[in-house]
Amino acid sequence: MSAITNKRAAMTLFSGPTDIFSHQVRIVLAHKGINIKIEPVETRNSTNDSILLHPPLSIPTLIDRELTLYQPQIIMEYLDERFPHPPLLPVYPVERAESRLIMHRIQHDWYVLMHTAQNNMGSQADTARKKLQEELQSVKTVFARSPFFMSEEFSLIDCYLAPLFWRLPQIGIHISRPDSKDLKDYMNRVFTHNSFLSSLSEEENAMQIHTIK
Repeated sequence: MSAITNKRAAMTLFSGPTDIFSHQVRIVLAHKGINIKIEPVETRNSTNDSILLHPPLSIPTLIDRELTLYQPQIIMEYLDERFPHPPLLPVYPVERAESRLIMHRIQHDWYVLMHTAQNNMGSQADTARKKLQEELQSVKTVFARSPFFMSEEFSLIDCYLAPLFWRLPQIGIHISRPDSKDLKDYMNRVFTHNSFLSSLSEEENAMQIHTIK
């Protein structure tokens, strides 16, 4: 985390050390090499004065001088526009719209299933876990087409997928089937990407139970 943390930085990110949405933002910050101070927030009910300026009391929260932003998608797209190189979204409007649609589906389909599996027990968690695993298997061939998700370059979509995939073993999903090689190879690529490695908090690094080859 030291690569993206600087106490003299004008920008501050209030980030949950194990919060999946904070992790998304930290990957963007690391990828762009942004000079920023990372303030760890252990819970969403922090009493930190800067966080209390915002009614939602949510993490992640980005403060850039007089501007305060919350909601990870808003923060990430703001960072991509404010620091355009290297870009994380396509240049052309049609491709940008398609990327946003994919991210919307990941957020509202796969992230919801992960949340259900993490925060419930019994049949409800089992159903969500099975559904998520089936959906990942159904798109596994997509990961064979290019080094990153439908792209030759690391993109904002990968910033959505990587934190999700990193946490799969925590909910009992292991990508180990012989026909899942393309998906596993993709996971290994993003998990060894410098932006991902630099983004990890100590707590997230401790989650490391993947075998990266």
